[in-house]
Amino acid sequence: MNVQDLIRSRDQVFSIHEDTTVHDTARYLRDHHLRAVGVVNGAGQLVGVISQSDISDKVAAENKCPAWMRASEIMTRELVTVSPDMALEECLLRMEKHGIFHLLVVNADGAFYGMISVTDLLELVASDQKNRADMLEAFLFTQR
Repeated sequence: MNVQDLIRSRDQVFSIHEDTTVHDTARYLRDHHLRAVGVVNGAGQLVGVISQSDISDKVAAENKCPAWMRASEIMTRELVTVSPDMALEECLLRMEKHGIFHLLVVNADGAFYGMISVTDLLELVASDQKNRADMLEAFLFTQR
């Protein structure tokens, strides 16, 4: 299974513009139940990512005013991306290697397809394990 298989059913790519205030970014994250969001420029290209931790560490902990700060001031610019055709196992390894919980999905042309989280991957692994256990149980108990 690859990234495209995981995100295929999603109907929305969550992103904000780099000029969005940090206050509005925090509200966007809250309203959409997100922990991170991609940041795009005027041309719609992915230029960064902002997480709840960025807001906490770079704004709240520094006693800065989120109403006056822009997403571009606190976003992470060193992006860890994956392609839609990357295997999910490789995604978990990449998250572990970089110590991150989200990966940005970008195609070869640089188009932003959204994000996948460690939660997405763990839910998939748990579901797969449950399916295997159910198959084994059905096999064992029908043999008696």
